Amino acid sequence: MFGEIKGLNEECGVFGIWGHPDAASLTYYGLHSLQHRGQEGAGIVSTDGDRLYNHKGLGLVNDVFGPGDLDQLEGNGAIGHVRYSTAGGGGYENVQPLVFRSQNGGLALAHNGNLVNANALKHQLEGQGSIFQTTSDTEVLAHLIKRSGYLSQREKVKNALTMVKGAYAFIMMTEKEMMVALDPHGLRPLSLGILEGAYVVASETCAFDLIGAEYIRDVQPGELLIISENGLESERFSSSISRAICSMEYIYFSRPDSNIENINVHTARKKLGKQLAKEAPIEADIVTGVPDSSISAAIGYAEESGIPYEMGLIKNRYVGRTFIQPSQELRERGVKMKLSPVRGVVEGKRVVIVDDSIVRGTTSRRIVTMLREAGAKEVHVRISAPPIVSPCYYGIDTSNSGELIAAKMSVDEMCEEIGADSLTFLTTEGMTTAIGREDSGSNCGQCLGCFTGNYPTEIYPDTVHPYEKV
Repeated sequence: MFGEIKGLNEECGVFGIWGHPDAASLTYYGLHSLQHRGQEGAGIVSTDGDRLYNHKGLGLVNDVFGPGDLDQLEGNGAIGHVRYSTAGGGGYENVQPLVFRSQNGGLALAHNGNLVNANALKHQLEGQGSIFQTTSDTEVLAHLIKRSGYLSQREKVKNALTMVKGAYAFIMMTEKEMMVALDPHGLRPLSLGILEGAYVVASETCAFDLIGAEYIRDVQPGELLIISENGLESERFSSSISRAICSMEYIYFSRPDSNIENINVHTARKKLGKQLAKEAPIEADIVTGVPDSSISAAIGYAEESGIPYEMGLIKNRYVGRTFIQPSQELRERGVKMKLSPVRGVVEGKRVVIVDDSIVRGTTSRRIVTMLREAGAKEVHVRISAPPIVSPCYYGIDTSNSGELIAAKMSVDEMCEEIGADSLTFLTTEGMTTAIGREDSGSNCGQCLGCFTGNYPTEIYPDTVHPYEKV
C-alpha cells in the first residue's frame, strides 16, 4: 500500500556496537538517528557475554523504550533495528532484532533489505521440518545457519549467506561476537565506525555523528565482518559482483547529513537539482521543494536556474503518516493536513515545485491543487529522478507496476493527470552523472531497476506480484 506523503515507504535501519559499556544506550541514540528509515517498530538486543537481553515493540523509538527499559539491556554489545514492513507485513512478531535460542546459545538478527528467494527457501526449509515463528524473510537466514553442516559459527553464517539472494545488510549477534554482512551487490548502505575503541556499524553515517563515532569505511559487498574480544576480522563469503547500491538512497531515503561511499547525500541531491535545471529549464518566479527530502534538489535547481528559492510549502510535523488512512479520500485529506502552501509566497507567482518522485500521482495532484488554491498563477513540476516504471523487489514497498503511474501513462498524460502546467523528469543519464559514481562500472554502481526494469539479481517468480510478468 502506498500513501506516505512522498509515495515511497521507507526501508529499515540497523545499528550495532561492540565493546562499549553503554552499548544499549548508544544503540538507542543510534536508532533515533535512523528513525526516518522506519517508524512501525523498534528493538534492541544486548549481550553481557553470557546471555542475550531483548526489548522491542511497535511504534517509534521513543514509544518503545520507556524509563528503565535500557537498564535491563546489559552488556558491552548491542544491535538495534527500526522497521518499516515490506516483505512479511507488520505485527509484533516481525519487529526486529529477531532472537533465536538453542542449547548452543542465542542468535539475534537485524536486517535491512529484502530476500528475493525467501519464499523458495521457506518452502524448502519447511519441507525439511523447519517451523517459522514470523512471516519475515529475515528468519530464513537463522534457519539456514542452524541447519548448516559446518562446525564453526562463522562458517555456518558464510554458508547460509551464499544461499540467500537479494538485498541485505545483516547485523548478527551471539553472546560472544557480532557479525556484519552486506550482499554481493551492496544494494543497501552499511558503514563501519569506531567510538572509544568500540566498533560501530550503522545503515547511515548520521548515526555515527550523533554518538560521536569516527567513520572508518563502508562495509564492502560480499564482506563478512566478525567483531569480538579478538578485535575486528574481515572475511569474504562471496566475490564482489558489480556494485549496485539503491539509487533511491541518494534521491530520497537517506538523511541529507549522511555520506554513502564518501558522497554526501545533500550534495548529491543539490547536483540532481542542478542537472534537472539544465535538462528542464522554465521561466518562473520562484522555486520551492516538497519537504523534506526534495529541499536539497530544489536549492540546486534554484542555484542553477537563477530563479529564487522560496519556502512555498510547510510540513506539519505533528500529523500522523497518511498511509494508515483507510480510504483514498481520507489519504488525500491527510496529505492536505500534512503539507500547507504559503499563500504569501506563491500567490500570483509562476511556481516551480521540485519533488524527488511520483509514485501513484495522488500526492502530486494534491500538491498542485493546493498551490493553485493558494493563488499560484502557474505550477511547473520538476522531478529530480527518472520515472519509476518498474517495481522494487529489494525492500521498497512498490510491489507491482499497477500502482505506478509512470508505468501506465506518458509524461504528458501524467502532467494532465496531476494538473500541472508542465512536468519533466530527470534522465537516467543525468541522474547517474549528478550523483557522481561514474568510476563504479557501467551502471555507475547504482541499482536502476525501478527506472529501467533491469535488475542486478535474478527475480524469482514467487516474489513477483500476479500483475507482473517475469
